[in-house]
Amino acid sequence: MRLLDRRGLLAGLAAGPLLLAAPRPGAQALPNGPSLAAAAARGGRYFGAAARIDQIRAERALRRTVLRDCAWITPEFHMNWDYVAPRSGAWNFRDADGLVAFAGEAGLKVRGHSLIWDQSTPAWAAAEMVERRDWETVARHFQRVMGRWGERVQAWDVVNEPIARDGRGLLPSMFLEAYGPDYVRRAFDEARALQPQARLAVNDYGFDYDNPVEEARRGSFLRLLEDLKAKGAPVDEVGIQAHLDLGKGPLRRRIVAPFLREIGQMGYRIVISELDVRERDFTLPLVERDRRVADEVRAYLEIALAEPAVEGVVTWGLSDRHSWLQDDEAAALGGVNRGLPYDHGLRPKPMYWALRDTLAAA
Repeated sequence: MRLLDRRGLLAGLAAGPLLLAAPRPGAQALPNGPSLAAAAARGGRYFGAAARIDQIRAERALRRTVLRDCAWITPEFHMNWDYVAPRSGAWNFRDADGLVAFAGEAGLKVRGHSLIWDQSTPAWAAAEMVERRDWETVARHFQRVMGRWGERVQAWDVVNEPIARDGRGLLPSMFLEAYGPDYVRRAFDEARALQPQARLAVNDYGFDYDNPVEEARRGSFLRLLEDLKAKGAPVDEVGIQAHLDLGKGPLRRRIVAPFLREIGQMGYRIVISELDVRERDFTLPLVERDRRVADEVRAYLEIALAEPAVEGVVTWGLSDRHSWLQDDEAAALGGVNRGLPYDHGLRPKPMYWALRDTLAAA
């Protein structure tokens, strides 16, 4: 997921043309039957979602939905380096503190996101790393961030999106330039020394479809995981973002299943970490659009949840109202993307039932 898309939503999509085109929110009706968290727990798995504490505080219906459906919560960007330390020595933990406190009070587990990500690295830190080649810049950041919450954050995306966009090895970044390819292993060693009990993950996207770029990305990612395993890096978990895309062709079991199986056979746990669906045709009736989104989610999860190493499913948000997919691309196509389980009024859509059915059946 691109940072500009995420951060473009900082204003909460307030009063924009995308929201004017959206269905008007009505009274929220919570779904009957088990929650998504309960459905997942039946199969020994968990369900969670990314969320922002400012929106949870401002919207009672969102808060109620998070508390009902989630066992885990991921901060969208309030733990990212450029958010917590926009300037050297200037720390801003207010929103992240709020989310961790909310989760603790509600009995939710927290997935920290993210410690190292090229797109959320503040300019001052990038310059310092490249100029000095001193790992202390990273070490101080990890110590300050991980040390603040300790065991109140149960999992961390330690390295986010390390694979090159085109799949040709590691992404050229300030980390690769400053420290070489071993920066990934060093990051995990640093994190483990600070948090021995936390689940430590490498998290990436673009592995889901049958095309040359994603084939290359799958290969490079598997090689990275093999290298980390060979070096004894303390990686517990692999995050597969699963930003599904209706414009990329059908999902194929022969592509997704062996990829996940190979990760599991290396001994890694897997979490589907940022699930949502990008639409491409906003001219279709809403009923047809929602059916296509639900079918894509169902098809993906039926494959993914057949892999025993997959322990959880996390969506990147719950409501279309807050989705990063309401971006420039959606605006150019003249529509409102409906790729999350709840609509703008926090009413469940067919994707919700696809999630619940597949989680319960797994």
